[in-house]
Amino acid sequence: MTEHTGYLEKKSFFDRVLTVYGRKPVLETLQDTTLVCHAVHLAHSNREAGIISEIRLRAQDLGVPVKLHSREELARISKNGKQDQGVAVDVMCPSFRSLEEYLAEITAEPRRLLALDGINNPQNLGMIIRSAAAGKIDGIILPRKGNAALGPLVIKASAGTLYRAPLLLCQSLPEALRLCQERGAQICILEADAACSLFDYKEEGFCVYVLGNETEGVCAQVRALADEQLSIPMRNGVESLNVAVTASLIAFAPYLDR
Repeated sequence: MTEHTGYLEKKSFFDRVLTVYGRKPVLETLQDTTLVCHAVHLAHSNREAGIISEIRLRAQDLGVPVKLHSREELARISKNGKQDQGVAVDVMCPSFRSLEEYLAEITAEPRRLLALDGINNPQNLGMIIRSAAAGKIDGIILPRKGNAALGPLVIKASAGTLYRAPLLLCQSLPEALRLCQERGAQICILEADAACSLFDYKEEGFCVYVLGNETEGVCAQVRALADEQLSIPMRNGVESLNVAVTASLIAFAPYLDR
C-alpha cells in the first residue's frame, strides 16, 4: 500500500464518521441498536458519576473503545467546545462519502441530487435531510462550511435519518457543481418568476437541484452555474415556501402524475 493510497483510505473512513456530542445525545446514540459506534471520547475533567457512568457502561457492553482527552482536545474532536459537555461519540454512517468518491462510482443511469447552499437553520437542515432520504434523491451535496453543523438539533429534526442519509461531502459548492457538470449534470435552481414549473420540468439523465439560504437564496457563484431556473406554482399571494417544504416537493415530484 502506497502512502497516497493509505491517505485516501483513511480519508474515506473518516468521511463516513459523524461525531455526536453532548451527554444525553451520546447516551441515546449508544442506546440505539441500529447504529455502529467507532469510539467514545471523554474529557479527563468529567466526574465519574451519573450519566458519565452510564455512557462508560454502555460503551463497555458494546465493546466500543473509550478514549480520554484534555478539555481542549475534546473540543477539537466535537468541534463545539461550548456545548459538548465533555463527551462525544463517533458514529459510522455508511452512506456518507465525498462527492469525488461518489462521482467516481456512479454509472450512466439517471441521478437526482440535492445540493445545499447556506442552509443555516438546524431544524430546516434536519427536515431537508429527512425528506431527501425518504424521497427520490440519490445524494445530498453538503459543503463542509456554510451550512448548519451536523449537531444534535439537526439529528433531532431529521428524526434520526441523518445517520442513514446519502450525504456527499465537499469543500466548495460551486466547485462541486462544476464537477457534476463535467459528468453531464444539469444544475437547477428555484426562482419564483421562472417560466418553467418544477412539476413540468422534464429531467434527462443527471440532475442537481440547489436549495439556497433561507433569506438570500443561492449565492451569485451558484446562480451563474445554473442551467435551468424552475418555479413552484403558488396561489393567494404567497411568494415563497419554507426551504424544507421546497426540498420535500423536489424529493417527491417524480411520483406525481404529469
